[in-house]
Amino acid sequence: MARRQSTPTIDDPFDALEPLERDIFHTRVELYWHDVVRPLRRLYGERADFDQWAKSLLAIAKRGYTRRPAELRLLDLRRQGEPDWFQKPDMLGYVAYTDRFAGNLAGVAEHIAYLNELGVTYLHLMPLLQPRPGSNDGGYAVADYRAVNPALGTMADLARLAAELRANGISLCIDLVCNHTAKEHEWARKAVNGDPAYQDYYLMYPDRTIPDEYEKTLPEVFPDFKPGNFTYYEAIDRWVWTTFNEYQWDLNYANPAVLGEMFEIILYLANQGVEILRLDAVAFMWKRLGTDSQNQPEAHDILQVFRALSRIAAPGLVLKAEAIVSPPKLIPYLGRGEATNKECELAYHNVFMVLLWSGLAERRVTLMTRALQNMPPIPSGASWVTYVRCHDDIGWAVTDEDAAEVGLSGAGHRAFLSEFYSGRFAGTFARGATFQYNPRTNDRRISGSCASLAGLEQALETKDPAATELAIRRVMLLHNLIFVFGGTPLLYMGDELGLLNDMSFQDNPDLMDDNRWMHRPAMNWARAAERHDWWSLPGRIFNGMLRMLDARRRTPALHAQAGAFAVWTHNEAVFGLLRDSPRGRVLALANFSERPQTVPGYRLHEMFFGGRLVDRLTGRIVESAPGITLEGYEAMWLTPETEIDPAALEAIKKMRGETGQ
Repeated sequence: MARRQSTPTIDDPFDALEPLERDIFHTRVELYWHDVVRPLRRLYGERADFDQWAKSLLAIAKRGYTRRPAELRLLDLRRQGEPDWFQKPDMLGYVAYTDRFAGNLAGVAEHIAYLNELGVTYLHLMPLLQPRPGSNDGGYAVADYRAVNPALGTMADLARLAAELRANGISLCIDLVCNHTAKEHEWARKAVNGDPAYQDYYLMYPDRTIPDEYEKTLPEVFPDFKPGNFTYYEAIDRWVWTTFNEYQWDLNYANPAVLGEMFEIILYLANQGVEILRLDAVAFMWKRLGTDSQNQPEAHDILQVFRALSRIAAPGLVLKAEAIVSPPKLIPYLGRGEATNKECELAYHNVFMVLLWSGLAERRVTLMTRALQNMPPIPSGASWVTYVRCHDDIGWAVTDEDAAEVGLSGAGHRAFLSEFYSGRFAGTFARGATFQYNPRTNDRRISGSCASLAGLEQALETKDPAATELAIRRVMLLHNLIFVFGGTPLLYMGDELGLLNDMSFQDNPDLMDDNRWMHRPAMNWARAAERHDWWSLPGRIFNGMLRMLDARRRTPALHAQAGAFAVWTHNEAVFGLLRDSPRGRVLALANFSERPQTVPGYRLHEMFFGGRLVDRLTGRIVESAPGITLEGYEAMWLTPETEIDPAALEAIKKMRGETGQ
């Protein structure tokens, strides 16, 4: 039997801790140290000082554990006893900019009742750490990881808010920008002042020789803002790697000191009560000549080290990978092979998001079905984050291979989607805008709010009641599918009310060049006050989502550990998703056309959904034999009547009676 990697001895006492707490730490080291060393050796094993660096990381973990508040140590124990807490069907995320939602951190606390009413269990507050002054890429140019943007509050305010949210059953998520810092960060300032140790924290070159070699295979992230990936700084006579903006300096993870610094920051934020860290731009963390310097194996090794070390010091912390990449490159961020259940617990299912919008534009679901079928399963201890929209643009993550399998041109289909959602395609219902057109690759991404992209803005401008009805149905269909898919669905602030594009960003010189701010509106609390009026537009959307979320909570088969399989319905306008596990069976059907569509009865029988079925959304009993017809943009969550618990069926029927459906 192979022996585990031996664990180092920790000599210094834990003066502030009881003996049992010290023993708990030692036990975790014994359990997880081999998970630290394995990826760490791949990163730095050839260094003569490898053992020293490994011990320094353990020392950081010990300090973080020692400083962890007692309340959070208890939370760690609870999370270890309930490791699937973030996978349960009662999970609901909400994403907002602090200032745009409530002004500041104290204001967020004043709106916890609103979040509770919606059923939120996971609040992601967009970048709130101290950014550089002026333009800062929406807060992703961080000048100080240990301070909060003064306009929003202090780190003490953040810790208080985290505790108050936790008391109300809501876990706090914030962003940690891993790939780069602002050029005003202390490390960068020391580098500019000539400190060679800190110059090695970044990727700096004395001339264009090496940068030019890299540029041969590097894409441009912001071709409109900043062509190229390097910026010359006269003050240091160096070319600095700047993937995103000239004021964002890429970190050099080939230097183990950078990994140690970032892990110490991870524990610092976890000890403020942050339960989920969204690790930003993780795909870019390792550079390799001759490649696009994205999704390199070492980037995964870094994440595995972070995960294993956090299990030792703060096991209640969950890591979420922000990797908006193609399907084959996306799955590994949740762990594959020896890294199964040992990398990030959460990752954005950006492919599903893109396919939802593709289906709406085409009125066909063949691409969605095939692309999802081509994606391998994820580890049992991980979960997708599903979403309709987020703060970012939509990049059309449709591979040429998936498109070809259903008779489409990948490039042609991506161009079609850009035309459709920017409002240039004949007959489109969408109101969006092109973001970052790259004429070299014809890559065009899209900005726009969910409601505006789904047709609501155009319908209201033309005062067309029929078009308004269809737009609302599209909004509800999209959210219905992120709720039924499994994992953790995220609502972007205002989508629950149907907020439209906000063009006021054009009046702000710090924002006017970035049209993504059109779908980052300030929260409209006057509109939110209309949510209790069932006949108002916000009321229809808000309460429609509450009904779907209530059905989701009552459906054990929607636990993230239950498989989610895209199935052919024999109707190219109707998407089918089968959730099948010991927790139960649910077949979700979704009509992506504005016209009624029928799934034939023989196909339902082939999937073992014959006989009488219950729609878990409405409690309605439907007979499968003649086929099931869905109205325009209608969705159903079907369970065989014989398989549904009688008490659950009564609850569904009661809900139906209360809502008059």
